[in-house]
Amino acid sequence: MIKKIIILILLVINPLISSAQELGYHSQGKNGIVAASEKAPVQAGIDMLKMGGTAADAAVSVILAEAVVDYPRFNMGGEVIFMYYDAKSQQVKVLSGLGEAPLSKEGIEWYMKNGIPSSDIKAALVPAVVDVCVKALQLYGNLSFAQTVAPTLKLLESGKIVSSAIRYSLSAVSSDTSWYSSLAKTFRKLIEAEQSFNGTREQKLQAVADRFYRGDIADSLAAWYKATGSFFTKEDLAKHETEVEEPVSINYKGYSVYKTNTWTQGPVMLQALRLIENFDLKKYGYLSPRYIHIVTEALKLSLADRDTYYGDPLFVKVPLKNLLSDEYTKLRYPLIDLNKASDECRPGDPVNMKALLGKGEYLKVMGGTTNCSVIDKWGNMVAASPSGWGSEAGAGGSTGVTHGTRLKSFNTLKGHPNCIEPGKRPRVTLTPTIVLKDGKPVLAMSCEGGDTQDQNQLNFFLAITEFGIKPYDAVTIPRFNTNLFQGSFEPSSNRNKALPEKRTLSIREGLSIEDWLSLIKLGHTVNLDQNKVNIGHPAIIYFDQKEEMGYGATDPSTARFTGAVK
Repeated sequence: MIKKIIILILLVINPLISSAQELGYHSQGKNGIVAASEKAPVQAGIDMLKMGGTAADAAVSVILAEAVVDYPRFNMGGEVIFMYYDAKSQQVKVLSGLGEAPLSKEGIEWYMKNGIPSSDIKAALVPAVVDVCVKALQLYGNLSFAQTVAPTLKLLESGKIVSSAIRYSLSAVSSDTSWYSSLAKTFRKLIEAEQSFNGTREQKLQAVADRFYRGDIADSLAAWYKATGSFFTKEDLAKHETEVEEPVSINYKGYSVYKTNTWTQGPVMLQALRLIENFDLKKYGYLSPRYIHIVTEALKLSLADRDTYYGDPLFVKVPLKNLLSDEYTKLRYPLIDLNKASDECRPGDPVNMKALLGKGEYLKVMGGTTNCSVIDKWGNMVAASPSGWGSEAGAGGSTGVTHGTRLKSFNTLKGHPNCIEPGKRPRVTLTPTIVLKDGKPVLAMSCEGGDTQDQNQLNFFLAITEFGIKPYDAVTIPRFNTNLFQGSFEPSSNRNKALPEKRTLSIREGLSIEDWLSLIKLGHTVNLDQNKVNIGHPAIIYFDQKEEMGYGATDPSTARFTGAVK
């Protein structure tokens, strides 16, 4: 019976599928836009919008497809940071979509003694994808789980999954595709849970999460955990729940910029904007040496605060209000020397309101994620960052659920706000962005790139809002990053190990030699990055409120695509 229902859903979807040629690197439309990774996930999202689904329905379908097509950058045992703008309430909410460290105290003691590994099952968090997808559908969707997962099931059953990520995984991770059938079986079980439950739509969806986290699928995962040496048990799965949180926001020249809290690096972009607003960027011109210098120095100061204060606010007290305050900003922005680049990590003291922490002795400094941005015809908007570079432990036994390696975003320095603790979320790099103007959506941004995600999104935001650059141009013209920060994937208790041996300013090709030399004169060590894909993989949506037209934009060099509902 379940198989017949799945076939029926696929038959309904098939007529909606437009040719792949309609998907490209930029799109425009008034009835919905999807910008994401490969063509198959983008098409899945477009199909949901055509079926009358909301931005949430489309985003969930994109995310589920990306867990297959964009493997191993992202998988079903990974995480999804999900931001949603609801057009009816005109409010932005955050669905955490991030797993936790093991509840086992013995497990945490093991990590503190032995360190956090980089690739096996001990590097995984509790899988968060299923619960965040269910929560998004419950709160903001119109469609069923069965409908949103149908395109992914079709991909798995065809066995013909080709993408840039898969091609990479075949050489770098594993050529084993046996998990396709296992994951398809798990999806069918979840559909069965939804359709066999007698209740409301929300209750049916909850049955999906319950079977995964508390039912027979959880039993299978718990057995696999035990067999592979994980510290997770069924209790870890049962206690996992997606947090629905308020975003953090500031107003920048009439734009309300929304980010996630300090369990991500999201506030870095907000701190940088607070510093930047004290300078007349238009005076210097977009991508002028002075413009690049000011933005880079603001990012250095913000990243230093990130590495000192950010952590899971459910476990540690983060002085976020002070970090974003006028008083603290006034103390910090004069540290930006217009004529000299800094080569020090210089955190401030937001608690005691001092520009610099300590006595002025600072540390000398000698990315696996994918994308999802959606807007629907009603004006609902999603910006999400799915991630979870696959571990080498296998695909969850019989479940097909490969786990990620995000536990290594913790560290083992006692007393640090991001030190590993039982049931705690790590401070991750994943950081989607939603921007409103006059209470209505303007911009959704999702960008792969590890520690550079907020740096890239700051590039795009300033290009579009300060200088009026078109979205497609904003994601293809040169962008720049600093590496003056503690790397978020170095979990050592010695935070000096997390710093690069050589501090550099990386710039994607396109600047003139004269500008390059000017930056060197300012004290920057410039790395003219010829490999375009090394500086972020953006997928953004811009909504022109006057034209009532949406524009999707991705960078052709990064194998990301977008499509529109005409």
